[in-house]
Amino acid sequence: MLSRLADPIVAVATAPGRAAVGVVRVSGRGLQPLISALCGRPLEPRRATLLPFLDAQGQPLDRGLALYFPAPHSYTGEDVLELHAHGGAVVLQLLVGRCLLAAGEVAGGEHLRTMRPAGPGEFTTRAFLNGKLDLAQAEAVADLIDAGTEAAARSAARSLDGEFSREVNALADALTELRALVEATLDFPDEEIDFLQRADAIGRLARIDQRLQAVLGAAQRGALLREGIHVVLAGQPNVGKSSLLNALAGAELAIVTPIPGTTRDKVAQTIQIHGVPVHVVDTAGLRPTDTALDAVERIGIQRSWDEIGRADAVLVLHDLTRLASDEYRQAQQAIDAQLLSLTQAPRLQVFNKCDVAPLPAAAGDAIVVSALTGWGLDALREALLQTAGWQAVPDGGGFIARTRHVHALRQAAAHLAQARAQASRGDAALELLAEELRLSHRCLAEITGAVTPDDLLGEIFGRFCIGK
Repeated sequence: MLSRLADPIVAVATAPGRAAVGVVRVSGRGLQPLISALCGRPLEPRRATLLPFLDAQGQPLDRGLALYFPAPHSYTGEDVLELHAHGGAVVLQLLVGRCLLAAGEVAGGEHLRTMRPAGPGEFTTRAFLNGKLDLAQAEAVADLIDAGTEAAARSAARSLDGEFSREVNALADALTELRALVEATLDFPDEEIDFLQRADAIGRLARIDQRLQAVLGAAQRGALLREGIHVVLAGQPNVGKSSLLNALAGAELAIVTPIPGTTRDKVAQTIQIHGVPVHVVDTAGLRPTDTALDAVERIGIQRSWDEIGRADAVLVLHDLTRLASDEYRQAQQAIDAQLLSLTQAPRLQVFNKCDVAPLPAAAGDAIVVSALTGWGLDALREALLQTAGWQAVPDGGGFIARTRHVHALRQAAAHLAQARAQASRGDAALELLAEELRLSHRCLAEITGAVTPDDLLGEIFGRFCIGK
């Protein structure tokens, strides 16, 4: 895709299906000949004009609004034409076909003859490469489209507005200034200057690190808003996992009966807790591996273990009415041992059915609930967010982030820690200090795209929808 960015492109920019309005978007250089062929006349920049869209014989294909955004004042930084037509699939495809046909025929439009349908994310790729958006903002476009909660949508909008990028750029600027001081000292080794004291290198590093940690914490919250937390309900048969899923979701999603082993396969539902998506998975009841099982239940239990292995958090559910049973306790000990060997994800111990049985004295910090009455569910929801590392922002602010952003910030922090270790040594090697600062700076640059491999760009923009 990156090798074909000089080609004019066209695509339907609205979702497939019937709608009152659909949009066809064109981007490229020198679109005026195409505009005249489609609209019958030139268009005034940035002004919506109601007119017929013409076919090759000059007959109307449809009637709608045409908008022209000349370069560089457009979304992509190139000339952009938008045709707002009626939202039928046939009408929009006719307009796309007309754009492609006209581009190859219009007089004075030889540069338009390579026009082709746009690939996924290609409009936003051009916006990034033409300096209209940095990479974090470009990713926020897709995150805003894909947002599953109001909090995620608002945070994505703040990232698109540049809030995340400004934080990263401020860190990069501070590192640039410090790097300049270090490397200037390396260039003049004969100067009798105690660099570390005079430049307050240790103090500067500490302040940069403090700010970096704050941005990392905000990015981790933003990643949670975007991706949510994957929570698996685990426990022995008939402890109330399906009832708890239904209670958390507020709907009868899973079949609930008194018969142990009713759930044979996973049932998943996404709920929201303070705007954070929580993907809750109900699984088949776990039994020790030496128990006699039929083939279907054995497959269901294996799928449960597979799901547990992928979990961000495991909610281990216990049945208060059966705690006194030796058979139940022995089975739970075997399950706990297998959980410990399978996953390092945090485990929440939850005791269910408190409406019919008392809590044992040795429960400790376990959470007590009743899936039947709803008692304790609010405390469980808060515990899930706490386990995920979520901290609400008092003013409701924050920005969206991705796993790659969090990873880059962690790498930057690790290099900064090495730089601080070098700076704190009495015989500090300025070459090593300079290198650690450079690597930390590079990690930050990867977030906004100042330093980005082409294959990463293809991976990011290839996940966008066509037309965006």
